[in-house]
Amino acid sequence: MVTLLTTPADRELVVTRTFDAPPARVWRAWTEPEHVREWYGVSALTTTVVEIDLRVGGAWRWGQTAPDGQEIVFSGTYEDVVPVERLDYTEVFEQMADSGAVRVTLTFDATPDGGTALTSTSFWLSNEVRDQALAAGMEAGVREQYDRLAQHLTSM
Repeated sequence: MVTLLTTPADRELVVTRTFDAPPARVWRAWTEPEHVREWYGVSALTTTVVEIDLRVGGAWRWGQTAPDGQEIVFSGTYEDVVPVERLDYTEVFEQMADSGAVRVTLTFDATPDGGTALTSTSFWLSNEVRDQALAAGMEAGVREQYDRLAQHLTSM
């Protein structure tokens, strides 16, 4: 399966991927810490933080540590939670918190063949910040992470 990243409008980034698993399984993989620990991030780093308070107003925090000890941590707050259908949340890259929060809508749509079309639509504070993230290697990281999620879904 292909992970596609597009920038269809100002400040917007859309990531789409279809998974060979039903929405309920993809939802669990995305919202239960024991599953997130298995697929989150890139394989060259160690996932060291997975905190999820899955409720409106609840916080989340996911992070990895590099071999040199550098931490790469993202966090935010859930703004809306519709189980097995949609998550609306903020996302902050803690090492660059001054660049502001990204607003994300993540949808889990059933496909006719029993899979899930996962769509992440994010709105950034500016095109410049979004484009800097893409230039810094975000696309490769997202592709690897979604490949790792696909692999984990087969073992759930």
